[in-house]
Amino acid sequence: MAQETLGEWGGLLATVTNVFLGYSSMVAYSSKSGEILYHLINIPASLSGCFFTFICAILISLGGTRATDQVNQWLTASMIGLLVAIEVLALLFGGWSGLGGNGDWGKVPSTIPVVIFSLVYHDLAPVLCAYLEGDIRRIRASVFLGSLVPLLAFLIWNAIALGLSQQVDQIADPVESLMRVKWSGVPFMVETFSLLAVGTSLIGTVLSFSQFFMEQLRNFSWSSPSTELIENPKKLVRLRQWCRRNRTEFTAIAMVVAPTLVVSTNFPDAFTAATDIAGGYCMTVLYGVIPPAMAWAMQEKECDFDDQKGLLKAWPALVGVEIFACGIVIEQILQDFSIFRP
Repeated sequence: MAQETLGEWGGLLATVTNVFLGYSSMVAYSSKSGEILYHLINIPASLSGCFFTFICAILISLGGTRATDQVNQWLTASMIGLLVAIEVLALLFGGWSGLGGNGDWGKVPSTIPVVIFSLVYHDLAPVLCAYLEGDIRRIRASVFLGSLVPLLAFLIWNAIALGLSQQVDQIADPVESLMRVKWSGVPFMVETFSLLAVGTSLIGTVLSFSQFFMEQLRNFSWSSPSTELIENPKKLVRLRQWCRRNRTEFTAIAMVVAPTLVVSTNFPDAFTAATDIAGGYCMTVLYGVIPPAMAWAMQEKECDFDDQKGLLKAWPALVGVEIFACGIVIEQILQDFSIFRP
């Protein structure tokens, strides 16, 4: 779509941005899963993150989309149950008190990439549409409910976090304050919830990112000898046929996972940097800078005189979104270059 509306350079920008978004998201999830597993089972973060990512890739490769969806639904239900339990315990711990405290608005710009990274899920749209077979009613319902439930949980958790941060001295992270509760079950619940949240996000990213590579790989033809299959036993023939049918999918998943593991294994603390890249640059450009330009270019090419009036009415909104998105990118660039200042 970007290439059709913005030309070759627009398509190239969207492709490169999407690739960087996929890999930076994967590195963030892989490194964070290693950090969480290190706290739970005391295995080095680089190894545990590699193992967790590899398990998710095997699930998608062997189980397919439907089996992965069933597992993901179970993980999501468990995650919501743990979140409810944690929020109830936080309320009992006094999470609502302290909401009247003052905040430091100067720290808001540095949180924007993480906010965007947490709330943007548009890369799942192609997988969702294909899985629901283009049923617009089911797609709308899934998007609405899939956005409403996390939004409610997110707002409640933010209220609790603001309350806890005002209560505990010298602890800026409300999660850390929950981790210091005397009852040993709370830290385990928090870490398990975090791992489930990372796992469900990792599964979705592998699915959507591998679909992108599968579309590119379908342009290539796979050559395979047929005479060799006749001479082999039936079981081996079936195995080879199964591998051949899924060769494109396996290759696409390998292209997603292999570079991710190389980076996350060598840089196990890359979560913060990866989220800044994904949220501050990739998601902002892909879902904030490019779409208004595409909408304007599409209307310029296809609309008639009556539609031109509608375009003029939409012009302030398109320009406003474009300026806001470009401002986020510029702010992120300034923050990144600020570390080089003496």
